[in-house]
Amino acid sequence: MYRSFIVAVVSLVLALFASTSRADTFTVFAAASLRNALDEITRTHETRTKDKVVVSYAASSALAKQIEQGAPADVFVSADLEWMDYLEKRQLIKPSSRFNLVRNRLVLIAPADSRAALRIAPGFPLASALGKERISMANPDSVPAGRYGKAALESLGVWKDVQSRVAAANDVRGALLLVARGETPFGIVYSTDAAVEPKVRIVDTFPENTHPPIVYPAALTAVSKSAAAQGFLNSLREPPARAAFEKYGFR
Repeated sequence: MYRSFIVAVVSLVLALFASTSRADTFTVFAAASLRNALDEITRTHETRTKDKVVVSYAASSALAKQIEQGAPADVFVSADLEWMDYLEKRQLIKPSSRFNLVRNRLVLIAPADSRAALRIAPGFPLASALGKERISMANPDSVPAGRYGKAALESLGVWKDVQSRVAAANDVRGALLLVARGETPFGIVYSTDAAVEPKVRIVDTFPENTHPPIVYPAALTAVSKSAAAQGFLNSLREPPARAAFEKYGFR
């Protein structure tokens, strides 16, 4: 009996060791606007697989540049097609792994206690509503949310009136924070960002025909050799992950 007990204990230890040895750690670079949804998806994935997922959130432009400079990422999820195209042209992602993951909407926000009312339309009086204040946006020269915002304001004919009064943030969550703190009276962010911040409210939603489609592509990086990373990327297209994205307002 004692011998049988020892054999059973050793077998259990070996099984646990084998299970642990199969666990993997990999790194995901993801657009800042994905944080809430992807954090939930990641926790579920780690519980199910025992893998460790290290997620780095920032502006897609900053993450793409880091990958170009050799940052050890396995998966990249961008907030626009252009930065994924940028990496693909430089052979820094695996094209066969690339797919479009989710979509988003662009909104004009104000602090939750603000009574400001604006209806987005061609020539709408954004500059007058700002007064001497500024509007917060992600950097319109490089960050996807900022570029979408600039495109929308140009399409509506009001960019020239406000471009000198932009408070440019490093990423869309930075723009959101400026409004949440009451440091700017208006901001342009994704609808999903506004939905997770109780200190802001949506003033109006930009018509989708005023800016390029807001599409988030995902892919493995060219240097990734992690089967676990491939498994994670695949899981983003499965019903549990899709439900999580929809829960946070992605489409």
